[in-house]
Amino acid sequence: MTGTVVRASVARGGALGVALMVGVVLACAPRRPSPVSAEPPAVALVTDTAAATLDAGDRIAWIALAARAETVPVTGSGAFQVLEAGGRQLLARGTGGEAWRIERRGRTLRVAGDRGDATPWRAGPFVVRSGSARHLVAHDGKGYRGELWISATDSGLLVVNRVPVEDYLRGVVPLELGTRAPGDAAALEAQAIAARSYTYVRVPADERVPVGGYQMTATVQHQVYGGVAVEHPVVDAAIAATSGLVLRFQGRVVDGPYSSSCGGRTARPSEAWVGGHDHEYLHSVSDIDPRTGRAFCDLSPRHAWQASFDEPLLRQAVVRHLGARGARGTTAPTVQGIAVGRRSPSGRVATLVVRTDRGSVTLTGHEIRDALRDARGAILLSTYFEVDREARTGDRVTGLSLRGAGNGHGVGMCQWGAIGRARAGQDVRSILGHYYPGTVVGFAD
Repeated sequence: MTGTVVRASVARGGALGVALMVGVVLACAPRRPSPVSAEPPAVALVTDTAAATLDAGDRIAWIALAARAETVPVTGSGAFQVLEAGGRQLLARGTGGEAWRIERRGRTLRVAGDRGDATPWRAGPFVVRSGSARHLVAHDGKGYRGELWISATDSGLLVVNRVPVEDYLRGVVPLELGTRAPGDAAALEAQAIAARSYTYVRVPADERVPVGGYQMTATVQHQVYGGVAVEHPVVDAAIAATSGLVLRFQGRVVDGPYSSSCGGRTARPSEAWVGGHDHEYLHSVSDIDPRTGRAFCDLSPRHAWQASFDEPLLRQAVVRHLGARGARGTTAPTVQGIAVGRRSPSGRVATLVVRTDRGSVTLTGHEIRDALRDARGAILLSTYFEVDREARTGDRVTGLSLRGAGNGHGVGMCQWGAIGRARAGQDVRSILGHYYPGTVVGFAD
């Protein structure tokens, strides 16, 4: 994204004044449109290179970028179009110099400018499409490949990036793995294959508009996605080298979860998530290098950590947990004792018992990480910890110190472990075969 501000010319009355060729807008100089009172006519749109890329047979992902936006600025790095009815009718075109925005009124949308000019309110969704594969569309200051689909919901504007999976991965792998070193190519390739598998499980081959408008979010809820701004040539090369490759188990494409660092041993899904289903290819496996006795992921800055909680934070943890369980009007209790109740097969804390002046509370799995937040609100790095110290005043716990390892849920591939293995000379198939036992690397389609 170059930061270029586009100039838009909104269709009005019975004349659009638009002549489109492949990626090029041939028209007179844009003029200031007046408010639209008549329905603009449907136009026969030329399939430009940007649209052709989306229709070239690649699997297409629908990624939610925002769910409650009040308005959506319409910008791009070059010529772009705003269309409605799934891209069948042209509403506006942008050519650089003047920005437009999409506004919401109830369940309807319109394209509007800063000088009072606007299209009529319509049901939507609106589609923002670049005029060339060389150009980008933009949302919230970030450039994206593919298209933006904007829909009105009860809570605001839903902004979704409709993008080919291979282009989507270019905005995922750099953020998820966090390395651009050429020597880490095997780890980058492993991350690309795992992320592609994770994506293919959620993105069907026969594209249709998803129920709810999207298949994944651009956050840690699914895979972190940053668009074009985070792309990097070294990462792009790893994605291209593994194009179309996924993890398969007994012939089926499998989910490929991963986390930052496992602390020396990965976890099963049932250890990390409520209702998590264990699979034969998601064992708890050791990540210890037999040559050194150290974890492959000890490169991670959070391989070993300590966390401290004062009395107010401990009280908040209990209140947060009770609130998540549906309790209302909960006031902070006095914490009288904290102890590990049970450990999971991988050695993580499966239950944490918090004794209070109002009875005992038992936290399990991810509840532990969600309840024990630091002063900034960040969740606990992992459940792979021990109680290091408990400070007391009388029958009150006034402080707690934990000593732990790893960062994340610990299921599937350990990302820092993959980097450590790549630097130890392991190839992509060896890395994936260790973290996803029994899987093979093969083409999805």
